[in-house]
Amino acid sequence: MNKLLHTLLYVLIAGLVLVLVAREFAPSNYDSEFDIESFAELPVQVGGRIKPLDSVARNTLLILSARQKVITPEGNTLSPIEWFMDLTMRPEIADTYRIFKIEFPDDLGFAGLAEQGQRYYSFNDIQPYFDELHKLYQEVHPEPKKRSPYEKQIVDLNQGLMLYHRVMHSLHPIGDSQRLDSLVDEYQTYASIIGPGMVELRKQQAGDEYDAKILNSFIFFGDEYLKLSQTAHMRVVPPPPPVDPLEDWKNVGLELLDVMRGDGLSPYVTSYAALTMAYRLDEPDAFNQEVHELRQRFIGDFPTHIDRVHFERLFNDTQPFYLSMQLYVLVFILVCISWLCLRKELGQCAFWVLILAFVIHTLGLLARMYIQERYGVFVTNLYSSAVFVGWGAVLLGIFIEKIYKNGIGAAKASLVGFCTLIVAHHLAMSGDTLEMMRAVLDSNFWLATHVTVITLGYSAMFLAGALAIAFATFGVFSKHFDKNTARALGGMVYGITCFACLFSLVGTILGGIWADQSWGRFWGWDPKENGALMIVVMGAIFLHARWGGVCRERGLMALAICGNIITAWSWFGTNLLGVGLHSYGFTDSGFMWMMAFISSQLFFIAMVLLPWRYWRSDFGRSYSIKARKRIIEAAEEA
Repeated sequence: MNKLLHTLLYVLIAGLVLVLVAREFAPSNYDSEFDIESFAELPVQVGGRIKPLDSVARNTLLILSARQKVITPEGNTLSPIEWFMDLTMRPEIADTYRIFKIEFPDDLGFAGLAEQGQRYYSFNDIQPYFDELHKLYQEVHPEPKKRSPYEKQIVDLNQGLMLYHRVMHSLHPIGDSQRLDSLVDEYQTYASIIGPGMVELRKQQAGDEYDAKILNSFIFFGDEYLKLSQTAHMRVVPPPPPVDPLEDWKNVGLELLDVMRGDGLSPYVTSYAALTMAYRLDEPDAFNQEVHELRQRFIGDFPTHIDRVHFERLFNDTQPFYLSMQLYVLVFILVCISWLCLRKELGQCAFWVLILAFVIHTLGLLARMYIQERYGVFVTNLYSSAVFVGWGAVLLGIFIEKIYKNGIGAAKASLVGFCTLIVAHHLAMSGDTLEMMRAVLDSNFWLATHVTVITLGYSAMFLAGALAIAFATFGVFSKHFDKNTARALGGMVYGITCFACLFSLVGTILGGIWADQSWGRFWGWDPKENGALMIVVMGAIFLHARWGGVCRERGLMALAICGNIITAWSWFGTNLLGVGLHSYGFTDSGFMWMMAFISSQLFFIAMVLLPWRYWRSDFGRSYSIKARKRIIEAAEEA
């Protein structure tokens, strides 16, 4: 009977895991005759990087809405690429979608805008207030750190509207949406009038008689395409082969202006015009044909780069880090249930699910390397550092669980992995997480070694602190927490802290070598450098306190939790100061969450230092009894 129950339990957990994995790895299924999947893979250049249109759509929607879906007025749900198609080819419809997230619409002071319980508004909702918004934006304090929350909301909304406008006009000229129904004819007219227009322009400049109608038409096109060249967000026209495709591409406006110099109009521009018309006229066959020709043209020009664009779209669809987050939650739940039910089978299942989550987490990191073509470089920005910190903590947690087999390593590894991926998820709201690296980072061997090693030090310090929090929580609240468990947890924290101290020290030294090569000095007391040194000092304090017998179990756990505060400040806090060579920009939300995290760690430090009489565990009671005996003996001696 027990064997049957064990089998059913394994099948149930395996089925749940398969459902989670299958849901994320299931191919996109668009209920449309238009080949949306192929359109999503069309390559463009934004921010100096070649990426599929799918990435542009997702990043833009994250910035505007902080989510990756759009709810239409009819109640339908659109994917990012479907919304992007409407935005760029049917803007009059996209303008009705509520995609602008305004946290506090009442505070803006726009009469008639705010709706009860509504945080999302459409372009058409905001349009009547454009003039008022522009005036308010002109009055905002020029220094971001000195802006009030009200001013920050004004800036965010204004910048969101600008991005919306720039993305909308990435594939076609600015103007009435009706103009999009005859784009190909417009381009043909423009090409035919360039020659006569130049002739009439020279006549005007020479003071001779000229045809005003032809000249005005020529100037109209020039002005329109000049505005388009300054507005378009995406660059859709690659350089002609055999030039490196990573060279600067041209947007539609620049390409149309270059036609005046005698260059032929790029077929990329005419193809985008044709597919825009086909989409507006609801002609899926013509649309799909143009998408196919665009893709084949890029493959013919740059055959070695299409695979990476295709892979990035698949990476976007599968979202490996989101799947890992779900599996980490499942691991933590399974471990907790195993403790409550005293079932080792659940703990074993949790361990293997943790291995699966770690493998998916690892594949996500490797996928980012392949997309960025930065092999061996795990960390390129703050987002990737959060992903890698969690990965390192999970790796160490797996080794701990393999040694002790009590569920604590698995539980804490999954918890740290989940929390760091949550942090990464919120950092992704700023846009493209695969952005090009800063010049000083995109340099040499020391980036791969210094950043990787010191980030593993962060991982270890966080895991040691998480284990110390487990010590405090079990000690105060769990009656089953005994000396053996306490001794095992103490050994885990000690071993992980040794690892953290070593890697932090080596990483700091490697960082000095890198700084010497990049900036010409080994050490400059930069906030980030000071933070790295603080981690090494914190680790040394813990180790010397243990070796010298200065602190016993509770004191060491308090020091380990304090290590969380130091590490969080070094890793994240110094990046938000707005000063130093390592500053990534100050944000109020980041500062708020940092203070909340520090407060939580101080709470756990206070918990672990509670007097023994408040500890419900056997471990705490045994120490409480010993303390009472010592008091009685001292009183008798007196």
